[in-house]
Amino acid sequence: MEQSGGVGGQWLYDPRTDAGDPLGPAGVHSSIYSSVRLITPREVTCFSDFPFYPKDDGGDTRRYPGHGEFLRYIRDFCDALGLMDVVRFNTRVVYVGVAPPDDGGAADDNSLRWVVRCTQQGDGDHGAVATEEVFDAVVIAVGQYTQPRIPTIDGMDRWSRRQLHSHSYRVPDSFHGEVVVVVGCHESGKDIALELCQVAREVHICIKSTEDITPGVTKAIECLCEDGQVMFAGGSCVVADAVIYCTGYKYSFPFLDTAGLVTVDDNRVGPLFEHTFPPALAPSLSFVGVAKRVVVPRFYETQARWVAQVL
Repeated sequence: MEQSGGVGGQWLYDPRTDAGDPLGPAGVHSSIYSSVRLITPREVTCFSDFPFYPKDDGGDTRRYPGHGEFLRYIRDFCDALGLMDVVRFNTRVVYVGVAPPDDGGAADDNSLRWVVRCTQQGDGDHGAVATEEVFDAVVIAVGQYTQPRIPTIDGMDRWSRRQLHSHSYRVPDSFHGEVVVVVGCHESGKDIALELCQVAREVHICIKSTEDITPGVTKAIECLCEDGQVMFAGGSCVVADAVIYCTGYKYSFPFLDTAGLVTVDDNRVGPLFEHTFPPALAPSLSFVGVAKRVVVPRFYETQARWVAQVL
């Protein structure tokens, strides 16, 4: 079940942003900005049995291609294996929970079944259609880069100038001639800061850790002032036009009801055996795509193969 109209997940670039509340809950699924390129070479950024070869048809043949080329690879993979026929598009899952036992007694681990409620967007004048089904197993593979993780900074609720999370960043054009503070210096923070340097008047990068401060990088923000000043922990300050929070994302499973057997605590999902199976609900419930700092999609492929073998 896929909530969007096509395969690709995060790689399905969407130029829209959460303009209504750029610091609120994500309304647009994809967090990809226009200039995103792979940070791992195409030789390893692929499924083990479907190489990501460059195509001599006018596409992006670089070893580290842009997001559009990787999306094309995902679509080619789905077409080659006939996966499009089993995906329900425009279908949003709103509830997943343990189904009551058929005999009315308590369900054991070997007999768990799952109620799945979803809404499917209708065509034309037809509204969304709600459905409820029962399945023997559920695999949660919703990704981890949709709901922004926003830091708590003194004064940010009173700061009248532009604030947004990198989730709502697409192109640098609107920051032309501005002074921009970028919070965070991981992949998206470095990408966005370098891109902004081409159009902004000044770009300041600040990080939480006080170790290994390099030239051009300052300490964390201490507070935001109503007059536009950004005060840093080291005592320096700058009058800024915008603050972009490149501070990562938080896990979110608002549809999942496990009666507390799987929780998200301090942005950690658990308990999960090998980042995949919750012990109390395995094997009928599993997670693919929770682990961080792994080679994608190879690690997720390994998880998927394991889940398929167990089921």
